[in-house]
Amino acid sequence: MTSFVLPHEVHGDGAHKVFAVHGWFADRSAYAAVLPDLDRTSFTYALVDLRGYGDARDAAGPYTTAEAAGDLLELAGRLGWERFSLVGHSMGGAVAQRVAALAPHRVRRIAGVSPVPASGLPLAGEQAALFTDAADRPENRRAIIDVTTGGRRPAAWLDRMVARSLERSDAKAFRAWLDSWAGEDFHADVEGCTVPALAVAGELDPALSPAVMRQTWMSWFPRAELVTVAGAGHYAMDETPLELISAVEDFLRADTETPAHGGELA
Repeated sequence: MTSFVLPHEVHGDGAHKVFAVHGWFADRSAYAAVLPDLDRTSFTYALVDLRGYGDARDAAGPYTTAEAAGDLLELAGRLGWERFSLVGHSMGGAVAQRVAALAPHRVRRIAGVSPVPASGLPLAGEQAALFTDAADRPENRRAIIDVTTGGRRPAAWLDRMVARSLERSDAKAFRAWLDSWAGEDFHADVEGCTVPALAVAGELDPALSPAVMRQTWMSWFPRAELVTVAGAGHYAMDETPLELISAVEDFLRADTETPAHGGELA
């Protein structure tokens, strides 16, 4: 085992072990809104801070989804989790796919919440500049959050999301993570993976929309499911927490059942 251990907090004592992995904008506090209503009897959740975030803000990089997958497998060993599921938001969804590709025999299920596809998310022109400069420009972070939630959220909420992002992430790490989740294409490693895989997409998210999930996630995972959440954009944990919990935990509970092939719910 390495000397580095992902900072984490454990909730619940259920038999089904689940890692919750945050996205580009926040640390494990991204799950704060859903935490009170999780089923802690059926599941044990470990919320982690990836390198460059939260209690791991000072951890060395290179800040890639592949490195994060290795860190999670290392933590699973330390926790004694031989088999586990993963829930990953956005960038964390790409990390979950990396783990499924690396150790499919250890992964029960993965659930991506607005997950970045394993093919990455190529950026160009003004969009590339918007994301690249977001490391040092709070107004860019605010614009990205606003656009990806359909331009419908209150100004105070946008400001709070930006403040949390700035407080809980290291700017250099934040910038480095972008090159990994947006620029790396490892979809050949997950194509045909038989781990049951749920994609939860917000109907208001223009970047990682249900249509994008059908073109990517649903095409690569033979045992994939898609749930579209009405009224949600990219941050379903904050926008529609109860609907998200129901979708994800219903999927996780189906572990002992024979999953439908390529099922979709809307």
